[in-house]
Amino acid sequence: MTSVSHGKPCAGNPHARFEEGASAPESPRRNALLHNRLITGVLITVTALMAEAKPLVVYFSHTGENYAVGNIATGNTAKVALEIAAQTGADIWEIKEKTAYPTSYDACVALAKKELAAGARPEFVGTAPDLANYDCLYLGYPNWWGDAPMIVYSFLDKAAIGGKTIYPFCTHEGSGLGSTARSLATAYPKSKVEPRGLGLRGKTAQTDAAATKTAVADWLKRLGLAK
Repeated sequence: MTSVSHGKPCAGNPHARFEEGASAPESPRRNALLHNRLITGVLITVTALMAEAKPLVVYFSHTGENYAVGNIATGNTAKVALEIAAQTGADIWEIKEKTAYPTSYDACVALAKKELAAGARPEFVGTAPDLANYDCLYLGYPNWWGDAPMIVYSFLDKAAIGGKTIYPFCTHEGSGLGSTARSLATAYPKSKVEPRGLGLRGKTAQTDAAATKTAVADWLKRLGLAK
């Protein structure tokens, strides 16, 4: 996982950030922890007591031949993911397939359709990151046949996403977010999937950095997540 910078708490996170020298408000949990500190003699800082969770950007992006943009070295979704991480201070983790998808657009589309029909769970490289320190995920993917690629489901099946809030974003060339948010919410009912996901045309993401930055900023503002 690539650490971008220290991020802000996710929406709904009850833990507040305290400036240096400020005191934390009293709470039963904090009082219990302070009492435990007195008993054990272990030094626990206010930061540790009131540690805040960071957001995490997780994404899958396809390189090679893509519709409307030709052959690309950095995927469309990757560019959106990097912009979200830059604006939120989130950590970022890329889902990489163990067996590469075809670089040919037509071949990739055909394989994606086959995987969707079979409910396949293609393997990804590495181990899903530990989500214990993350309350929310920004989840990115291209819209393939009206759904997230099956490798995204492979990741979600293995990651500990119960109780996490998921903010979906996708790239497309006309279909928008489609039913992807609903499909994710149905598949993972123990997580909260935000229905107001971000859908951005792949061509825009690939060729217009300014428009991508604005689209991400506007989306975060609508969700109350802008820094």
